Amino acid sequence: MAFSFFASEAGHAHVCGHRGYSLHYPENTWPAFEAAKAAGATTVEIDVVLTADGEPVVMHDLTVDRTTDGHGFAADLSLDQIRRLDAGARFHPAFAGTKVPTVAEVLDWAKADDVGVLLEIKEMERPDIAVDRVAALLRATGTVERVMVIGFDHVLLKRAVERHPDIRTEAITHARHADLVGVLTACSANSVSIELDMFHPDDAKALHEAGFSNRIHVPRPDVLTRYWRGGRDPLPRLVQWIADGLVDTISGDDVPFIAMLARRAGRASR
Repeated sequence: MAFSFFASEAGHAHVCGHRGYSLHYPENTWPAFEAAKAAGATTVEIDVVLTADGEPVVMHDLTVDRTTDGHGFAADLSLDQIRRLDAGARFHPAFAGTKVPTVAEVLDWAKADDVGVLLEIKEMERPDIAVDRVAALLRATGTVERVMVIGFDHVLLKRAVERHPDIRTEAITHARHADLVGVLTACSANSVSIELDMFHPDDAKALHEAGFSNRIHVPRPDVLTRYWRGGRDPLPRLVQWIADGLVDTISGDDVPFIAMLARRAGRASR
């Protein structure tokens, strides 16, 4: 059965591990991806930059300093140099020896384990080359249908689809646009990522009617605490939106937490 990012076609709303299960595992690494799937994720969000020799690797920042024991820009380091870095010990000593994955490796894993991938282009110096390399990998690994190329740069996404009409893309937004369907049409995207506090059910209905899917990003429980302490809770509405089929994917750092919301919505829909 073909992979679908639409909840109506998949039979459930997708649970997406943001950089894997990044709340308790080193982001964008194998431990985080495997823990996300074990906790109920059906998709994972990853970030992509290029090495000096043009290899797409899974890393959020342009530099390796924050997440590894190395220093400098990924674009100035070869794949071999990046592979020698430790991407786990800085998060916690228990993860010492964890390596930076390549995009090709993650795509092979996603296909074997039937996981969808939201692949964000973080590369800034050679973004079009990054898109071209990723598109080639999608075809080589047979994962075109289970991957969304995503990003904040909607112009880049538009260029990506012009060069590679077989790929699917998702535009990330941090605002409620007056014409969200128009925004996606303008950049030839297939889906949109919306923050929870910017989501509106009328927009979701309009998106689905026009053939677009959506993803809602959910804050961690520690961030939601300020709502709960003030006697407010946005989660019942979210659960109802999922139950009503308005939400295709929910993503977040705390995968067991968002998986629980999806299960609760499933019970509500029945």
